[in-house]
Amino acid sequence: MHATADFRAAAVAGLFYPGDAKALARDVQTLLAAAAQPPTGAPKALIVPHAGYVYSGPVAASAYAQLQPLRGTIQRVVLLGPVHRVPVPGLALPGTQAFETPLGRIPIDREAVNRLLIRPMHQITTSAAAHEFEHSLEVQLPFLQQVLGDFKIVPLAVGDATADEVAEVIEALWGGPETLIVVSSDLSHYLPYQAAQQIDQQTCAAIARLQALDSHEQACGATPVNGLLLAARHHHLRPHLLDLRNSGDTAGDRERVVGYAAFAFTEVPGHAH
Repeated sequence: MHATADFRAAAVAGLFYPGDAKALARDVQTLLAAAAQPPTGAPKALIVPHAGYVYSGPVAASAYAQLQPLRGTIQRVVLLGPVHRVPVPGLALPGTQAFETPLGRIPIDREAVNRLLIRPMHQITTSAAAHEFEHSLEVQLPFLQQVLGDFKIVPLAVGDATADEVAEVIEALWGGPETLIVVSSDLSHYLPYQAAQQIDQQTCAAIARLQALDSHEQACGATPVNGLLLAARHHHLRPHLLDLRNSGDTAGDRERVVGYAAFAFTEVPGHAH
């Protein structure tokens, strides 16, 4: 399991989600079917959790189910998630040509990557090490493969960066209906069930107001979330809370839980950019 010049191999298949392609496809389809709810409109951006599917899969599925009518429309997914293992400055690209899951390889959008690399953006780096074992981006890919079919990705591991720097990168790749922004983030970590519920509700209320989060205690992906919120304000996006739960609601005990939320962001009519 290592990154090469050609592709970044799956690192958490068999751990966070099934390593067998048939079992994985079946599990994702089951999660999507159970999560079906009235559409919010075509999402321009999503916030989704990144734990093992047994814990956060139902919450993530509530967001990805919103994309099913957009199969064939979305061609590029800009995927941003926090680093958990390898600290990096700024936002790190993997330096590979594709990412692999048990469902196949997803090509990296070289045109979009080159667009970032030729800009005077000091915050863009390349780090295969930051991506090699990082789960925050990888666990999103099987959902995207199931709902979108053919698409390309711009995978960005977010390290020591500011919300403004993240927003600048998102703006550079904003595009039109062919481009989706996905931010991977869990909420509070390892609090008792009721305390987590209270804090996570406050965090979701802030996101619903497009208000920046104060700390990574609220969300491990607070930096990419805050960058998305800046861009959402600029583009007049409307957030929709689709699901809010924690591991105590899904597959864990209630003594030390992790919070999960799913949001879809849609364009307000008359303000589409």
